[in-house]
Amino acid sequence: MDNEKILVHTCCAPCFSVVHNSLEKKFSSIFMFWFNPNIHPFTEYKNRFFSVEKYLESSPDLKMIKIHKYDIAEFVRNCAFREANRCIYCYETRLDFLGKIASKSGFTHITTSLLASPFQQHEIIRSVCESVEKRYKVKFYYEDFRKNWKIRENSIVELDLYRQQYCGCIYSEEERYSSEIKNLT
Repeated sequence: MDNEKILVHTCCAPCFSVVHNSLEKKFSSIFMFWFNPNIHPFTEYKNRFFSVEKYLESSPDLKMIKIHKYDIAEFVRNCAFREANRCIYCYETRLDFLGKIASKSGFTHITTSLLASPFQQHEIIRSVCESVEKRYKVKFYYEDFRKNWKIRENSIVELDLYRQQYCGCIYSEEERYSSEIKNLT
């Protein structure tokens, strides 16, 4: 797609590597977009961000727009006692901002590296992105990137990327480590 630029919401470097591999054959310009106020704790946020920067350094044609906002209190306020809807809130928050930035900055397309993970709620992400497309008049590029999951594992090893152990929010951290708590008793 000549002269078409895509802004890719980037949740982590390993998932972005899957998306990047596909998009570089289809778009003339690819920008990473870092905006992940949901990631907890701050050390996890930093590990993921530094890994994204490391990936960026390995690909000289890539550029990144980064918006640092770490506000775990806001995330918890909006998800407390609504754990069943926390993922929807999280997707909508990040992807709406993606659309807003893409529209203001002259991007023709948007997508997200969340679509690379078999652990994410793929249909909800797609629906949110389709709403963002209509709201901000920027095209949503859809592809089921999960089919190339092996690229993620290869990138982790080849580039020595940080591999996170859970989705990112405080609730997913608890789910990830709850089995270890049982082992303590």
